Amino acid sequence: MRTRRLALVATFALLLASLAAAGWLAARLFVVERDNGLIASLASGHDLAISAEDPPALLFARMHFLTSRDRLDEAQPLLNRLAAGEDRRLAVAALYDMANARLRVAFSHLESNRIDPAIPLVRLAKDNYRRALVLDPGFWDGKYNLDIAMRLVRDFPQIDLEGEELPPDAVKKLWTDLPGLPRGLP
Repeated sequence: MRTRRLALVATFALLLASLAAAGWLAARLFVVERDNGLIASLASGHDLAISAEDPPALLFARMHFLTSRDRLDEAQPLLNRLAAGEDRRLAVAALYDMANARLRVAFSHLESNRIDPAIPLVRLAKDNYRRALVLDPGFWDGKYNLDIAMRLVRDFPQIDLEGEELPPDAVKKLWTDLPGLPRGLP
């Protein structure tokens, strides 16, 4: 009789644990389906507000939505969050996506012969490519695009004069920051 009661209690406990696990899995499935729906909505071009507590994949989808529409200032906080996150693969993809967006905007400036706003964008793009390559040194696309950006705006060593400053127009006479648009393969 005591064995039968113990078996009944064990069965009941197992049933409760199974129901709790099924409930937890159902809740997780609901959250994943909701997140996938939001990602699909962003991918189809619908702007959605997200919170900082949302999963990194949703943050990346929102960042990509913003960068593809040249809303880089709005995308920067999302990039900062993703780059500081635990998922290195997603951090590399976010840095690469933002760098490409900056380079795309810089090229549009250069096509209309506006050099001054293009130079800082290229420098920021190079910084993002470098950060992506620190996280994933074998990332070939990042290496290739960094090479293009390096050819576009060169990094020259800074002249360090103690206590003296060159006038802004004297630096421009030494060399140009923008040697020209790259053509062809590296």
